[in-house]
Amino acid sequence: MHVSSVVWALSICVVLGLFVFDFFTHVRRPHEPSLRESGFWSATYIGLAVVFGIGLSLVAGGRYGGEFFAGFVTEKALSVDNLFVFVIIMGTFAVPRIYQQKVLLIGIVLALVMRGAFIAVGAAAISTFSWVFYLFGLFLLLTAVKLVRESGHAEEAEEQRESRVAAFVKRVLPTTDSYDGDRLLTRVAGRRVVTPLLLALVVIGLTDVLFALDSIPAVYGLTNEAYIVFMANAFALMGLRQLYFLIGGLLDRLVYLSYGLSIVLGFIGVKLVLHALHENTLPFVNGGRHVAVPEVSTATSLVVIVVVLAVTTVASLLRSRADARA
Repeated sequence: MHVSSVVWALSICVVLGLFVFDFFTHVRRPHEPSLRESGFWSATYIGLAVVFGIGLSLVAGGRYGGEFFAGFVTEKALSVDNLFVFVIIMGTFAVPRIYQQKVLLIGIVLALVMRGAFIAVGAAAISTFSWVFYLFGLFLLLTAVKLVRESGHAEEAEEQRESRVAAFVKRVLPTTDSYDGDRLLTRVAGRRVVTPLLLALVVIGLTDVLFALDSIPAVYGLTNEAYIVFMANAFALMGLRQLYFLIGGLLDRLVYLSYGLSIVLGFIGVKLVLHALHENTLPFVNGGRHVAVPEVSTATSLVVIVVVLAVTTVASLLRSRADARA
């Protein structure tokens, strides 16, 4: 699929424009959004993603539309898992609810910028070295195993990780433990220092670098098109702020989410390895020739991802309800 520089520029401008709109209409005035507000705008951004996917199918073909939807669903599921970490960070820095929107929105924009850099590097690597798919596949398989091992202990692991990151930032930057409204910088005894709000923002930004290491290879396992990878990430991140306030109270009930994500990442990892074998150029594998292995279609990938996540969500809610009754 050929995407011109004009389409790239227009797409990036529209995405950034939506974030600017979000800031001036919702985040500029500090407040805690209601469930109605969060639900409406979360549904709106999901609707925009659906419209984009349908439009892409009509313009470029059903194959690319299917790849976008598979990537979007995967990224959205991984984003929900990220919300667990955001909750921990907000609690660690005791960020007031009315200021959390600002931290989330700026952190999400920074995340998109950093993911754009990862996407560009990934696209360059794939176009130059086909064996990169082996590395992506192996990394996703290891990540899937790690998710299973950390299941049930993820919160403790994340708290330790965030405390180490915060300690590092405090050593580098002058900080204060007191908030000054929604300001990121303030003055204490005539000295400019970093408020806990900016500290939380930095930790969220640095943490998302680790998230990108999982999510970008996962989407490249579903499509080779950098444009689709970028737009899937953009739409998945776009409504993440609203989703945080919408399902924040439900996160603890998604007890099997890590297992579901591990299955999805493992599936995509196997898909990447199969694709790497099919496109093989490594001389020590089958003499540098391609290996006749089955390849997983986009439609199959989309069905597997949706079914696994749906079963995981339903099983989690049933388990949480049973525990509540007990």
